[in-house]
Amino acid sequence: MIIHIVSLFFPEIFKRYSEKYKIFRELYENDLIGLEIRNIEYKIAKKTKRIVLSNKEICFITEKNEINNCDLLILGNYLIFKELANEITSLGNEELGFKINRVIQNIYSYDKKSFIINEIEFPLIKSYTFGILNVTPDSFSDGGKYFSKAKAIEHGIYLLENGADILDIGGESTRPGSESVSVDEEINRVIPVIQKIIELKPDALISIDTTKYDVAKLAVENGAKIINDISGLSFDPKMKELVKENNLPCVIMHIKGKPKTMQDNPFYKDVIADIYDDLYLKVNELKKNGINNVIIDPGIGFGKRVKDNYEILKRLNEFNGIGQPILIGVSKKSFLGKSLNLSIDNREIPSIIAETIAIKNGARFIRTHEPQNAKLSSIVNYYIDYNEKLND
Repeated sequence: MIIHIVSLFFPEIFKRYSEKYKIFRELYENDLIGLEIRNIEYKIAKKTKRIVLSNKEICFITEKNEINNCDLLILGNYLIFKELANEITSLGNEELGFKINRVIQNIYSYDKKSFIINEIEFPLIKSYTFGILNVTPDSFSDGGKYFSKAKAIEHGIYLLENGADILDIGGESTRPGSESVSVDEEINRVIPVIQKIIELKPDALISIDTTKYDVAKLAVENGAKIINDISGLSFDPKMKELVKENNLPCVIMHIKGKPKTMQDNPFYKDVIADIYDDLYLKVNELKKNGINNVIIDPGIGFGKRVKDNYEILKRLNEFNGIGQPILIGVSKKSFLGKSLNLSIDNREIPSIIAETIAIKNGARFIRTHEPQNAKLSSIVNYYIDYNEKLND
């Protein structure tokens, strides 16, 4: 059972949900949101619907599926949802009432939390940057530029001195169609770079961008403080053990398939619901296993159509309901190039525009080739929300 607060105030989203729930009357309002409960037992859904209707609120359910589950949608606002959750709890379904209240609380408290990396506090009242360092010959944007150890170290130091709060080092390209490399090759690419950067910048926060346990383990032993795994700790089952045993923060991402095949005609009936469900379930499973320090990444460009990537940016704040800080990586990606007809070398301006929108809509970590730009965007967004902090 998954609880999701949906932005129904977008007309096209309301239309999509109207078709799903067979809403044949005009209920659209500019400030309308929906509380959707997916994969709920049909018997519980019917009882919940009666509670909602008895409070003179609006509720719909889908037909039950082969395992007697369905989806339920309540229209309203946060106050209505909170009152209904309390009544659902008082009438005996404490689990459902608790889950609804928890999602609402996740949204209300999103900017009030902090994220801890190596005992350093990152208050989520503003956003931070992951500077991208690809020690690869074939990454989509900068493949080969920093493939030599010397150039990689030089660029890593440059990123740290020019806006990167965290340096994200990867030794395997994950661009669409890319082939996997061996563990030994990936280790040979990244570990010497990590060692030297830590030697030159002992306080540097290093993130290891890998899906392989052996690579991540060596990186951590040599100073990496966070694991960024595009598979959400799923390609290599030992990754979860490494994260738990070392109490490491981690980034888990949504991906459809694997890099080699992920862009082979990806399709979603509802891209946000699919990504939300995947991350919601992964976070809950990790927490059950004692892994709590998690950043979520919707995975822009990883098994997504161009329009899917734009919808993620538009509805990004819906992921606040999961209760974990959001990371977004849009820097120079192909959806910008395809929609604007721009080469990789001309995508810097649309990248910072997309990063600014992402921050405004809830991204608290920006993975980027140009951290100095993302840092400026973070400051501007902060002052938009907290202009009282300015003196003049």
